[in-house]
Amino acid sequence: MYDIIVVGGGIVGLATALRIKEQKPSLKLLLLEKENGVAKHQTGHNSGVIHSGLYYKPGSLKATNCIRGYEMLLDFCKREEVPYDLCGKIVVATKSEQIPLLKNLYDRGLQNGLTQNRMITKEEIREKEPHVNGLEGIWVPYTGIIDYKTVSEKYAENLQKLDGEIRFSEKVVNIKSQQSHSEVITASGNAYSTRLVVNCAGLYSDKVAQLTQPEEVKVRIIPFRGEYYKIRPEKHHLVKNLIYPVPDPNFPFLGVHFTRMIEGGVEAGPNAVFAFKREGYKKTDINFPELFEALAWPGFRKVAMKYWQTGMGEYYRSFSKAAFTKALQELIPEVQSEDLIPGGAGVRAQACDYDGGLLDDFSIIENKGAINVCNAPSPAATSSLSIGQTVSERVLARI
Repeated sequence: MYDIIVVGGGIVGLATALRIKEQKPSLKLLLLEKENGVAKHQTGHNSGVIHSGLYYKPGSLKATNCIRGYEMLLDFCKREEVPYDLCGKIVVATKSEQIPLLKNLYDRGLQNGLTQNRMITKEEIREKEPHVNGLEGIWVPYTGIIDYKTVSEKYAENLQKLDGEIRFSEKVVNIKSQQSHSEVITASGNAYSTRLVVNCAGLYSDKVAQLTQPEEVKVRIIPFRGEYYKIRPEKHHLVKNLIYPVPDPNFPFLGVHFTRMIEGGVEAGPNAVFAFKREGYKKTDINFPELFEALAWPGFRKVAMKYWQTGMGEYYRSFSKAAFTKALQELIPEVQSEDLIPGGAGVRAQACDYDGGLLDDFSIIENKGAINVCNAPSPAATSSLSIGQTVSERVLARI
Protein backbone atom coordinates (compact mmCIF):
# COMPACT_ATOMS: atom_id res chain seq x y z
CA MET A 1 0.00 0.00 0.00
CA TYR A 2 1.31 3.41 -1.03
CA ASP A 3 0.33 6.69 0.58
CA ILE A 4 0.54 8.55 -2.74
CA ILE A 5 0.63 7.48 -6.37
CA VAL A 6 1.54 10.24 -8.83
CA VAL A 7 0.50 9.54 -12.43
CA GLY A 8 2.78 11.19 -15.00
CA GLY A 9 6.53 11.62 -15.32
CA GLY A 10 6.58 15.03 -16.94
CA ILE A 11 8.01 18.04 -15.17
CA VAL A 12 4.82 18.78 -13.18
CA GLY A 13 4.41 15.21 -11.94
CA LEU A 14 8.07 14.98 -10.94
CA ALA A 15 8.04 18.38 -9.21
CA THR A 16 4.86 17.46 -7.33
CA ALA A 17 6.26 14.11 -6.18
CA LEU A 18 9.52 15.78 -5.14
CA ARG A 19 7.75 18.48 -3.13
CA ILE A 20 5.59 15.91 -1.34
CA LYS A 21 8.62 13.84 -0.33
CA GLU A 22 10.64 16.90 0.70
CA GLN A 23 7.88 18.03 3.05
CA LYS A 24 7.02 14.61 4.44
CA PRO A 25 9.78 12.07 3.70
CA SER A 26 8.00 9.29 5.62
CA LEU A 27 5.22 9.04 3.02
CA LYS A 28 5.47 6.04 0.73
CA LEU A 29 5.23 7.48 -2.79
CA LEU A 30 5.20 5.88 -6.23
CA LEU A 31 5.33 7.73 -9.56
CA LEU A 32 3.99 5.86 -12.61
CA GLU A 33 5.02 6.87 -16.13
CA LYS A 34 3.77 5.17 -19.29
CA GLU A 35 6.96 5.89 -21.29
CA ASN A 36 10.44 4.47 -20.70
CA GLY A 37 11.82 7.72 -19.26
CA VAL A 38 10.90 11.15 -17.94
CA ALA A 39 9.82 14.23 -19.91
CA LYS A 40 8.92 12.38 -23.12
CA HIS A 41 6.02 14.60 -24.19
CA GLN A 42 5.14 18.25 -23.41
CA THR A 43 8.19 18.80 -21.21
CA GLY A 44 10.65 17.32 -23.67
CA HIS A 45 9.23 19.15 -26.70
CA ASN A 46 8.94 22.73 -25.44
CA SER A 47 11.13 25.69 -26.39
CA GLY A 48 13.05 25.84 -23.12
CA VAL A 49 12.03 29.36 -22.07
CA ILE A 50 12.10 30.48 -18.43
CA HIS A 51 9.00 32.67 -18.29
CA SER A 52 8.80 35.80 -16.17
CA GLY A 53 5.03 36.01 -15.54
CA LEU A 54 4.48 38.91 -17.93
CA TYR A 55 1.37 37.67 -19.71
CA TYR A 56 -0.81 36.30 -16.94
CA LYS A 57 -3.79 37.86 -15.22
CA PRO A 58 -2.69 39.28 -11.85
CA GLY A 59 -3.80 37.03 -9.00
CA SER A 60 -4.44 34.03 -11.27
CA LEU A 61 -2.89 30.64 -10.55
CA LYS A 62 -0.72 31.12 -13.64
CA ALA A 63 0.61 34.46 -12.42
CA THR A 64 1.20 33.50 -8.78
CA ASN A 65 2.71 30.10 -9.57
CA CYS A 66 4.88 31.43 -12.41
CA ILE A 67 6.38 34.21 -10.29
CA ARG A 68 6.93 31.96 -7.26
CA GLY A 69 8.01 29.04 -9.45
CA TYR A 70 10.53 31.23 -11.29
CA GLU A 71 12.47 31.87 -8.09
CA MET A 72 12.16 28.25 -6.97
CA LEU A 73 13.41 27.00 -10.34
CA LEU A 74 16.46 29.29 -10.31
CA ASP A 75 17.30 28.31 -6.73
CA PHE A 76 17.04 24.62 -7.65
CA CYS A 77 19.23 25.06 -10.74
CA LYS A 78 21.92 26.93 -8.80
CA ARG A 79 21.95 24.23 -6.14
CA GLU A 80 21.98 21.34 -8.61
CA GLU A 81 24.27 23.05 -11.14
CA VAL A 82 21.74 22.90 -13.98
CA PRO A 83 22.84 25.38 -16.67
CA TYR A 84 20.54 28.27 -17.57
CA ASP A 85 20.93 31.75 -19.03
CA LEU A 86 18.86 34.79 -18.03
CA CYS A 87 19.44 36.44 -21.39
CA GLY A 88 16.28 38.57 -21.40
CA LYS A 89 13.77 39.08 -24.21
CA ILE A 90 12.06 41.86 -26.09
CA VAL A 91 8.35 42.00 -26.91
CA VAL A 92 7.95 44.08 -30.04
CA ALA A 93 5.09 46.12 -31.51
CA THR A 94 5.54 46.19 -35.29
CA LYS A 95 2.32 48.13 -36.03
CA SER A 96 0.91 51.28 -34.45
CA GLU A 97 -2.32 49.52 -33.45
CA GLN A 98 -0.27 47.11 -31.30
CA ILE A 99 1.21 49.88 -29.14
CA PRO A 100 -1.80 50.17 -26.75
CA LEU A 101 -1.74 46.37 -26.33
CA LEU A 102 2.01 46.56 -25.64
CA LYS A 103 1.45 49.19 -22.95
CA ASN A 104 -1.32 47.10 -21.38
CA LEU A 105 1.11 44.18 -21.30
CA TYR A 106 3.74 46.35 -19.62
CA ASP A 107 1.20 47.43 -16.97
CA ARG A 108 0.26 43.81 -16.36
CA GLY A 109 3.91 43.00 -15.82
CA LEU A 110 4.16 45.77 -13.21
CA GLN A 111 1.08 44.39 -11.45
CA ASN A 112 2.81 41.02 -11.35
CA GLY A 113 5.88 42.56 -9.69
CA LEU A 114 8.15 42.74 -12.75
CA THR A 115 9.57 46.13 -11.80
CA GLN A 116 12.76 45.74 -13.85
CA ASN A 117 10.85 45.58 -17.14
CA ARG A 118 10.98 48.76 -19.16
CA MET A 119 9.46 50.22 -22.27
CA ILE A 120 12.05 50.74 -25.00
CA THR A 121 12.14 52.87 -28.14
CA LYS A 122 12.78 51.82 -31.72
CA GLU A 123 16.41 52.83 -31.30
CA GLU A 124 16.79 50.81 -28.10
CA ILE A 125 15.23 47.79 -29.81
CA ARG A 126 17.94 48.04 -32.47
CA GLU A 127 20.63 48.25 -29.80
CA LYS A 128 19.48 44.94 -28.30
CA GLU A 129 18.42 43.20 -31.52
CA PRO A 130 19.93 45.01 -34.53
CA HIS A 131 17.89 43.12 -37.13
CA VAL A 132 14.44 43.53 -35.55
CA ASN A 133 11.71 45.69 -37.04
CA GLY A 134 9.80 47.40 -34.24
CA LEU A 135 8.13 50.68 -33.28
CA GLU A 136 8.23 50.18 -29.51
CA GLY A 137 9.01 47.28 -27.23
CA ILE A 138 9.27 45.91 -23.72
CA TRP A 139 12.62 44.74 -22.41
CA VAL A 140 12.07 41.78 -20.04
CA PRO A 141 15.38 41.01 -18.27
CA TYR A 142 13.88 38.18 -16.20
CA THR A 143 13.34 35.81 -19.15
CA GLY A 144 15.86 33.05 -19.75
CA ILE A 145 16.56 29.75 -21.47
CA ILE A 146 17.09 26.25 -20.08
CA ASP A 147 16.73 22.56 -20.96
CA TYR A 148 13.66 21.32 -19.07
CA LYS A 149 14.49 17.70 -19.79
CA THR A 150 17.69 18.14 -17.78
CA VAL A 151 15.66 19.81 -15.00
CA SER A 152 13.22 16.87 -15.02
CA GLU A 153 16.03 14.35 -14.78
CA LYS A 154 17.38 16.24 -11.75
CA TYR A 155 13.92 16.24 -10.14
CA ALA A 156 13.76 12.46 -10.65
CA GLU A 157 17.26 11.99 -9.22
CA ASN A 158 16.38 14.01 -6.11
CA LEU A 159 13.08 12.19 -5.70
CA GLN A 160 14.81 8.82 -5.73
CA LYS A 161 17.36 10.05 -3.18
CA LEU A 162 14.39 10.63 -0.87
CA ASP A 163 13.22 7.03 -1.50
CA GLY A 164 10.48 8.08 -3.89
CA GLU A 165 9.85 5.19 -6.29
CA ILE A 166 9.54 5.64 -10.07
CA ARG A 167 8.27 2.93 -12.40
CA PHE A 168 8.45 3.38 -16.15
CA SER A 169 6.43 1.67 -18.92
CA GLU A 170 3.41 1.60 -16.60
CA LYS A 171 0.40 3.08 -18.40
CA VAL A 172 -2.56 3.62 -16.08
CA VAL A 173 -5.69 2.09 -17.63
CA ASN A 174 -8.08 1.97 -14.67
CA ILE A 175 -8.54 3.33 -11.16
CA LYS A 176 -10.95 1.52 -8.85
CA SER A 177 -12.08 3.52 -5.86
CA GLN A 178 -12.55 1.55 -2.66
CA GLN A 179 -13.80 2.75 0.72
CA SER A 180 -10.41 3.74 2.11
CA HIS A 181 -8.08 3.48 -0.86
CA SER A 182 -7.84 3.21 -4.67
CA GLU A 183 -6.51 0.45 -6.89
CA VAL A 184 -4.43 1.84 -9.76
CA ILE A 185 -4.25 -0.70 -12.58
CA THR A 186 -1.73 -0.51 -15.41
CA ALA A 187 -1.60 -1.94 -18.93
CA SER A 188 1.04 -4.43 -17.82
CA GLY A 189 -1.48 -6.00 -15.46
CA ASN A 190 -0.06 -4.60 -12.22
CA ALA A 191 -2.32 -3.20 -9.52
CA TYR A 192 -1.10 -0.71 -6.95
CA SER A 193 -3.03 0.32 -3.83
CA THR A 194 -2.86 3.90 -2.63
CA ARG A 195 -4.55 6.24 -0.19
CA LEU A 196 -4.52 9.10 -2.71
CA VAL A 197 -3.97 9.47 -6.46
CA VAL A 198 -2.30 12.63 -7.82
CA ASN A 199 -2.97 12.96 -11.55
CA CYS A 200 -0.34 14.90 -13.52
CA ALA A 201 -0.89 13.07 -16.81
CA GLY A 202 -0.66 16.11 -19.09
CA LEU A 203 -2.16 15.29 -22.48
CA TYR A 204 -4.20 12.52 -20.86
CA SER A 205 -5.02 14.28 -17.58
CA ASP A 206 -8.74 14.42 -18.40
CA LYS A 207 -8.76 10.69 -19.18
CA VAL A 208 -7.11 9.80 -15.89
CA ALA A 209 -9.42 12.22 -14.04
CA GLN A 210 -12.43 10.46 -15.57
CA LEU A 211 -11.16 7.21 -14.08
CA THR A 212 -11.28 8.76 -10.60
CA GLN A 213 -14.73 10.37 -10.80
CA PRO A 214 -16.28 10.87 -14.26
CA GLU A 215 -19.05 13.30 -13.29
CA GLU A 216 -16.54 15.77 -11.78
CA VAL A 217 -14.62 16.25 -15.04
CA LYS A 218 -16.31 18.88 -17.19
CA VAL A 219 -13.30 19.66 -19.39
CA ARG A 220 -11.57 17.85 -22.24
CA ILE A 221 -7.97 18.13 -23.35
CA ILE A 222 -7.71 19.47 -26.90
CA PRO A 223 -4.23 18.96 -28.39
CA PHE A 224 -2.63 21.84 -30.30
CA ARG A 225 0.59 21.15 -32.18
CA GLY A 226 3.24 23.85 -32.32
CA GLU A 227 5.68 23.47 -35.21
CA TYR A 228 9.14 25.03 -35.27
CA TYR A 229 11.79 25.86 -37.82
CA LYS A 230 15.47 26.18 -37.00
CA ILE A 231 17.55 29.04 -38.32
CA ARG A 232 20.54 28.00 -40.42
CA PRO A 233 23.84 28.47 -38.50
CA GLU A 234 25.11 31.15 -40.89
CA LYS A 235 22.05 33.30 -40.01
CA HIS A 236 22.23 32.91 -36.22
CA HIS A 237 23.57 36.47 -36.04
CA LEU A 238 20.05 37.73 -36.85
CA VAL A 239 18.88 36.74 -33.35
CA LYS A 240 20.80 37.61 -30.20
CA ASN A 241 18.39 36.23 -27.60
CA LEU A 242 14.56 36.06 -27.51
CA ILE A 243 12.21 38.10 -29.70
CA TYR A 244 8.42 37.98 -29.26
CA PRO A 245 5.49 39.72 -30.96
CA VAL A 246 2.67 41.42 -29.10
CA PRO A 247 0.21 38.55 -28.51
CA ASP A 248 -3.18 38.63 -30.19
CA PRO A 249 -5.70 39.15 -27.34
CA ASN A 250 -8.29 37.21 -29.35
CA PHE A 251 -6.17 34.05 -29.55
CA PRO A 252 -4.79 32.11 -26.55
CA PHE A 253 -1.28 31.60 -27.97
CA LEU A 254 1.76 33.89 -28.12
CA GLY A 255 2.41 33.90 -31.87
CA VAL A 256 5.57 32.96 -33.74
CA HIS A 257 8.78 34.16 -32.09
CA PHE A 258 12.54 33.64 -32.09
CA THR A 259 14.27 31.73 -29.30
CA ARG A 260 17.96 31.13 -28.73
CA MET A 261 18.43 27.61 -27.32
CA ILE A 262 20.55 26.75 -24.28
CA GLU A 263 22.35 23.99 -26.21
CA GLY A 264 23.02 26.33 -29.14
CA GLY A 265 21.06 27.29 -32.22
CA VAL A 266 17.94 29.37 -32.77
CA GLU A 267 14.32 28.24 -33.15
CA ALA A 268 11.55 30.12 -34.93
CA GLY A 269 7.89 29.42 -34.19
CA PRO A 270 5.61 27.92 -33.18
CA ASN A 271 2.33 28.09 -35.00
CA ALA A 272 -0.68 26.49 -33.26
CA VAL A 273 -2.78 23.92 -35.12
CA PHE A 274 -5.31 21.41 -33.88
CA ALA A 275 -3.57 18.03 -33.71
CA PHE A 276 -5.42 14.90 -34.88
CA LYS A 277 -3.75 12.88 -32.11
CA ARG A 278 -2.92 13.81 -28.53
CA GLU A 279 0.70 12.90 -29.07
CA GLY A 280 0.66 13.91 -32.73
CA TYR A 281 4.02 15.52 -33.40
CA LYS A 282 3.80 15.14 -37.19
CA LYS A 283 1.23 16.42 -39.67
CA THR A 284 0.52 12.81 -40.66
CA ASP A 285 -0.12 11.61 -37.08
CA ILE A 286 -3.76 10.73 -36.57
CA ASN A 287 -5.69 8.75 -33.98
CA PHE A 288 -9.28 8.41 -35.17
CA PRO A 289 -10.90 7.68 -31.78
CA GLU A 290 -9.13 10.70 -30.23
CA LEU A 291 -9.99 12.89 -33.23
CA PHE A 292 -13.67 11.94 -33.20
CA GLU A 293 -13.82 12.39 -29.43
CA ALA A 294 -12.46 15.95 -29.75
CA LEU A 295 -14.86 16.78 -32.60
CA ALA A 296 -17.77 15.43 -30.57
CA TRP A 297 -17.03 17.66 -27.59
CA PRO A 298 -19.49 20.62 -27.78
CA GLY A 299 -16.91 22.99 -26.32
CA PHE A 300 -14.41 22.25 -29.07
CA ARG A 301 -17.00 22.84 -31.80
CA LYS A 302 -17.70 26.26 -30.26
CA VAL A 303 -13.96 27.02 -30.17
CA ALA A 304 -13.64 26.01 -33.81
CA MET A 305 -16.50 28.35 -34.77
CA LYS A 306 -15.01 31.23 -32.77
CA TYR A 307 -11.44 30.93 -34.03
CA TRP A 308 -11.93 29.42 -37.49
CA GLN A 309 -10.32 32.33 -39.34
CA THR A 310 -7.27 32.41 -37.09
CA GLY A 311 -7.12 28.62 -37.17
CA MET A 312 -7.13 28.54 -40.96
CA GLY A 313 -4.25 31.01 -40.97
CA GLU A 314 -2.30 28.74 -38.61
CA TYR A 315 -2.96 25.71 -40.85
CA TYR A 316 -1.91 27.71 -43.90
CA ARG A 317 1.41 28.51 -42.20
CA SER A 318 1.74 24.85 -41.27
CA PHE A 319 1.69 23.78 -44.92
CA SER A 320 3.25 26.90 -46.47
CA LYS A 321 6.85 27.70 -45.64
CA ALA A 322 6.42 31.00 -47.48
CA ALA A 323 3.53 31.98 -45.19
CA PHE A 324 5.51 30.94 -42.10
CA THR A 325 8.45 33.03 -43.34
CA LYS A 326 6.18 36.02 -43.92
CA ALA A 327 4.97 35.83 -40.30
CA LEU A 328 8.58 35.77 -39.07
CA GLN A 329 9.47 38.72 -41.33
CA GLU A 330 7.08 40.87 -39.29
CA LEU A 331 9.78 40.76 -36.62
CA ILE A 332 12.96 40.25 -38.67
CA PRO A 333 12.51 41.35 -42.31
CA GLU A 334 15.88 39.86 -43.33
CA VAL A 335 14.77 36.29 -42.64
CA GLN A 336 14.29 34.37 -45.89
CA SER A 337 12.62 31.05 -46.60
CA GLU A 338 15.97 29.41 -47.38
CA ASP A 339 17.22 30.40 -43.89
CA LEU A 340 14.72 28.02 -42.28
CA ILE A 341 15.26 24.30 -41.66
CA PRO A 342 12.36 22.14 -40.42
CA GLY A 343 12.68 21.74 -36.66
CA GLY A 344 10.74 19.80 -34.07
CA ALA A 345 7.20 20.11 -32.80
CA GLY A 346 5.44 20.02 -29.47
CA VAL A 347 1.85 19.39 -28.48
CA ARG A 348 0.12 21.60 -25.93
CA ALA A 349 -2.55 20.02 -23.73
CA GLN A 350 -5.21 22.74 -23.72
CA ALA A 351 -8.26 22.15 -21.54
CA CYS A 352 -11.58 23.16 -23.09
CA ASP A 353 -14.82 23.37 -21.11
CA TYR A 354 -18.30 22.35 -22.27
CA ASP A 355 -19.26 25.91 -23.20
CA GLY A 356 -16.31 26.49 -25.50
CA GLY A 357 -13.93 28.20 -23.13
CA LEU A 358 -10.23 27.49 -23.52
CA LEU A 359 -9.12 27.48 -19.90
CA ASP A 360 -6.64 30.29 -19.44
CA ASP A 361 -5.60 29.33 -15.92
CA PHE A 362 -4.22 26.23 -14.27
CA SER A 363 -7.02 23.91 -13.16
CA ILE A 364 -6.89 21.49 -10.22
CA ILE A 365 -9.93 19.27 -9.60
CA GLU A 366 -10.23 17.35 -6.34
CA ASN A 367 -12.47 14.46 -5.42
CA LYS A 368 -12.58 11.83 -2.70
CA GLY A 369 -9.70 9.69 -3.92
CA ALA A 370 -7.72 12.00 -6.19
CA ILE A 371 -6.22 15.40 -6.93
CA ASN A 372 -6.27 16.03 -10.69
CA VAL A 373 -4.10 18.65 -12.38
CA CYS A 374 -6.34 19.09 -15.43
CA ASN A 375 -4.87 22.16 -17.11
CA ALA A 376 -1.19 23.02 -16.86
CA PRO A 377 0.03 24.46 -20.18
CA SER A 378 2.80 27.07 -20.46
CA PRO A 379 4.24 28.38 -18.12
CA ALA A 380 3.91 25.04 -16.30
CA ALA A 381 7.59 24.15 -16.77
CA THR A 382 8.77 27.43 -15.23
CA SER A 383 6.08 27.07 -12.54
CA SER A 384 6.66 23.35 -11.91
CA LEU A 385 8.03 23.53 -8.36
CA SER A 386 5.38 26.06 -7.36
CA ILE A 387 2.58 23.94 -8.85
CA GLY A 388 4.16 20.99 -7.05
CA GLN A 389 4.10 22.99 -3.82
CA THR A 390 0.45 23.95 -4.33
CA VAL A 391 -0.57 20.34 -4.99
CA SER A 392 1.60 18.94 -2.19
CA GLU A 393 -0.09 21.28 0.32
CA ARG A 394 -3.44 19.88 -0.74
CA VAL A 395 -2.06 16.34 -0.47
CA LEU A 396 -0.66 16.87 3.03
CA ALA A 397 -3.94 18.37 4.19
CA ARG A 398 -5.60 15.05 3.32
CA ILE A 399 -3.02 12.43 4.32
